Amino acid sequence: MGDSNIYGSSFFFTFFFTVNKHKPWIETSYHGVITENMDTVLLDPPLVALDKDAPVPYAGEICAFKIYGQDAPFEAVVLNRTSGEGVLKASSAVDCESQKEYTFIIQAYDCGAGPSGADWKKSHKAVVHIQVDDINEFSPVFRELLYKASVTEGKIYDSILQVEAWDQDCSPQYSQICNYEIVTTGTPFAIDRNGNIRNTERLSYDKEQSYKIMVTAFDCGQKRAKEDVAVHIDVKPVCKPGWQGWNKRVDYEPGTGSKQLFPKMHLETCGGPLSGVRVTVELQTSHIGKGCDRETYSEKSLQKLCGAASGSTDLLPAPSPSTNWTASLLTDSGRDSDLIYRFDGRQAANVPDHVVPQNLTDQFTIATWMKHGPSPGVRAEKETLLCNSDKTEMNRHHYSLYVHNCRLVFLLRRDFTQVDTFRPAEFHWKLEQICDKEWHYYVINVEFPAVTLFVDGVTYEPYLVTDDWPIHTSKIDTQLTVGACWQEKCKYKKKGGSTPRFTQYFHGSLSGLTIRPGRIETQKVISCLQACKEGLDINSLESLAKDIKFHFNPAQSVLVVEGEDVDSINTAMTKVSYINSRQFPTPGLRRLHITTTVQCYGEDTCLSIPDIKAVVMVLPPSELRITIAGSNRLVRPASDLRGPPGVAPFKELHITSTVMKGDSFGGCEPGVMEVMHNLDYCDILVIGEELDPERESLEIHHSALLGKHLDATNSTSGISIYGVDSMAHYEQAVRQVRYRNWQPDLLSERKFRLTCSELNGRYTSNEFNLEVVFQRYSSLSLSTIFSSRPPGAAPPAATVVIVVCIAALVVIVVIGVYRIHATHQEGSREDEEEVKDPEVDWNNSALTITVNPMENIRGPQALDEEVKEGDHAEEEEEEEERVAGMTSAESDNSDEDEDEDEGVKERVLKGKLEWDSSSITY
Repeated sequence: MGDSNIYGSSFFFTFFFTVNKHKPWIETSYHGVITENMDTVLLDPPLVALDKDAPVPYAGEICAFKIYGQDAPFEAVVLNRTSGEGVLKASSAVDCESQKEYTFIIQAYDCGAGPSGADWKKSHKAVVHIQVDDINEFSPVFRELLYKASVTEGKIYDSILQVEAWDQDCSPQYSQICNYEIVTTGTPFAIDRNGNIRNTERLSYDKEQSYKIMVTAFDCGQKRAKEDVAVHIDVKPVCKPGWQGWNKRVDYEPGTGSKQLFPKMHLETCGGPLSGVRVTVELQTSHIGKGCDRETYSEKSLQKLCGAASGSTDLLPAPSPSTNWTASLLTDSGRDSDLIYRFDGRQAANVPDHVVPQNLTDQFTIATWMKHGPSPGVRAEKETLLCNSDKTEMNRHHYSLYVHNCRLVFLLRRDFTQVDTFRPAEFHWKLEQICDKEWHYYVINVEFPAVTLFVDGVTYEPYLVTDDWPIHTSKIDTQLTVGACWQEKCKYKKKGGSTPRFTQYFHGSLSGLTIRPGRIETQKVISCLQACKEGLDINSLESLAKDIKFHFNPAQSVLVVEGEDVDSINTAMTKVSYINSRQFPTPGLRRLHITTTVQCYGEDTCLSIPDIKAVVMVLPPSELRITIAGSNRLVRPASDLRGPPGVAPFKELHITSTVMKGDSFGGCEPGVMEVMHNLDYCDILVIGEELDPERESLEIHHSALLGKHLDATNSTSGISIYGVDSMAHYEQAVRQVRYRNWQPDLLSERKFRLTCSELNGRYTSNEFNLEVVFQRYSSLSLSTIFSSRPPGAAPPAATVVIVVCIAALVVIVVIGVYRIHATHQEGSREDEEEVKDPEVDWNNSALTITVNPMENIRGPQALDEEVKEGDHAEEEEEEEERVAGMTSAESDNSDEDEDEDEGVKERVLKGKLEWDSSSITY
């Protein structure tokens, strides 16, 4: 038994010393911090190696940590072999300024299978990242040994010069300069934390011609510079070249014409000999409306004013119940009635099929205002302004206008029915204006296969034209969109989502997007549509010196004046003026920027003239008040409403306009002054129930609009007269509006409301309400007269006689007064188309009158009036024959522009009239 125990014990110790099953284990990565000039690293997590062979001696113990790296100045020391704890220490000095971070590999080794250390095992490799913390060991040092500057006496400087110091420490805390300080006391200077030195009082050359001050610096650890730096500042006497005698602000009152900007301005050159002066005056108006102060009437009204061909289709009208496709678009408000749509890459609009021009031929025009900047994103996508594509099944683009990489591209694909050969399809223009974030007016004239682009009235031919085959004919309908392109099928569909309907969204602003089929626009009309109403001007050109040269840019926003003599330049600059031809300009400031270049003999430039920045403040125009006045109640016999002429409800209407004027006019006291200007629409709205087309109408004959820039459209809600024209023409047209009712027995009255506008609703008139009363006569009944007597009481005979006589007398007087009034009305009627029967139709009355005693009262004067009335009726018949026989050209013009004006549609949105152009009646 004893021998067996001894044998078993020796086997156990043999196995103990020879088995090492497991590798040590450590973390995969460590992060450490060590302060420079220290030797111990703080590790996170702590350096600990574990071995599953523990508690077996040697195999379960950690004997070493080894570091692998390029010259890593660290070593790992085992603190406890049994627990596996270790520590990292710097093997040499660590300097943050030399190296801020270290990264190396570390492994743990166990003690092997026995005391000899044989068969030791190593752990996996772990990454150690160590950051060296800085200490504030360096002081700030100035970059210059001496700083010099000069100032002009009498001026306060924001910064005379800037001193700069730096620090060698590696950390931001100790390497940055946090403060500067002037060491010299009692000096009129101060320094900020960035080293900028300024004067705290106005310096005088006579008092002190130079200053010497000492400056020091502190880093963010509050360590001061070892050596202060000297700063020398020289004071120079006053004579600085530059413009003098000008005002930073010039007020401009609307309607005053041209106003001098710099009446007392002169250039100070300090006596130096000059060989030439060049002055550039720039009027900056990009913040006003569409680039400057332009007319803000509706697009169609502007086209009429400029003489554009009719028949254009407005694709971006004001939203209204009849033009609701623009209701979801973003509008840019506060633009003085300019209708501007802003597209941010998420909005687009489908144009209804009944609005889309269906007759695009080889000739048509596309025009729009556009403000566009560089395309967002790294990869520029196509940005579509206008696109006509397949509505279903396919994604063919028939024609489109889009921006791509600051290039404007117009796509036009013809159908096989028109041509079956390889033809031009894409036209490219590369222009700076497309991405300059400014407003420009773009017009594309198509005379296929030639396509011409106008930008602000300047012609540009395409730099690239790409040919393509025509599109095969199909029965697929097309969809016209604005701000994106309609796409029924997407190449890439989102998982779980619906197929997008739009693609290639536009980023920018648009206004006045129109298509005119069948005709192209002329250069003259294009220039008129984009013309500015404000700009620079020069007064009294004949008084300028012969050596003065000047020229304007096309918009008259930049003026360049050149001359050899300073006095001539000074005279020319005093004549530079600002002018705004709008009667009611947009109020606000316009910036002026003046740059000057002076040349001396033998030198390119010898004097530095500071730029001038000033403003023109356009004052708000005097408050305009449009007043509609006249009789607000019209009583007419019901029989007058039945005839073809009907009645003219606004026959005695007057439209006036007044402004409040103060002492600017001849030193008078403030008061009201009447002014004449244009109107752009007048609306007549039916109050109460709408018109019943079966028995009544409100209309204006086309002859009332001849010779005027006016159109009219009507519906059961009323009538609208629109177009930019004078108040006098509007007054004449409104007076000739006719109301007819061929069944007046069903109504007793009709009420109308009239309002007028200037500048697309910027100024509106009062609401003029008119009531038309239909007068009907019925038989008089004695039972009515005595209806108030007690029952059963018999009236005395004398009472009956008196009442009958009074009633008869009242009737006779009323009829006589009416006949005089009717004769006067008929004698003064200017727009009657037919002569009315002088006899009054009394069929509805049971009263019979055989003798009219008022006939004798009228006497010869009434007879003369009847003769004049007959002559007037004959003249009107001749006028009807002349109108009926007008030329075919005049007849064609009468059918133009039947679709609604965008201003009319905008007013519909405000709860006024909704027109049906199909119901127009002249």
